Amino acid sequence: MGRISANFFVSLDGVVESPDEWHFPYFNDEMGAVVGAGLDTNVAFLMGRTGYEEWAAYWPSSTDEPFATYFNSVPKYVISNSLVDPTWNNTSVLPRDVGAVREFKESVEGDIGMSGSATTVRWLLANGLLDELRLLVHPIVVGHGRRLFESTSTHKLVLTSSSTLSTGVLNLTYAPAS
Repeated sequence: MGRISANFFVSLDGVVESPDEWHFPYFNDEMGAVVGAGLDTNVAFLMGRTGYEEWAAYWPSSTDEPFATYFNSVPKYVISNSLVDPTWNNTSVLPRDVGAVREFKESVEGDIGMSGSATTVRWLLANGLLDELRLLVHPIVVGHGRRLFESTSTHKLVLTSSSTLSTGVLNLTYAPAS
């Protein structure tokens, strides 16, 4: 059975929106290795419709290697009831339905990665479909923007690993508590 792991760049105040505006001063080879190690285990990539539309507008023509090659070649799955005909290669649509996503997970052997798509991650967590939450918590207070958890129920998580990068970024991995 596949395992869904969501990955986020997040500020100390929980902001995940527009990391391109605050994240890059902290990105170095060390963080690149952490991000790359997470991508290396993925056999599929999952996202929501909004994330798909943003990424499909950027990655197909990007020269940002090695990430462009990864995102353009990995099988991608979009959870959406409104996306009908995805144009980005290797993309399939899954209905936003607990049974359909559970069936998808059961059909995959290996890790299913996610990056961004906060709304979809909240939905997955609320429906018992998220297996792991990986956060790179940056030592910055952004002060505005969408947060990872907004208007959600309480979800208990267990810290499964942690480390601190040389830039002060915390590399935290959580799993839903049983």
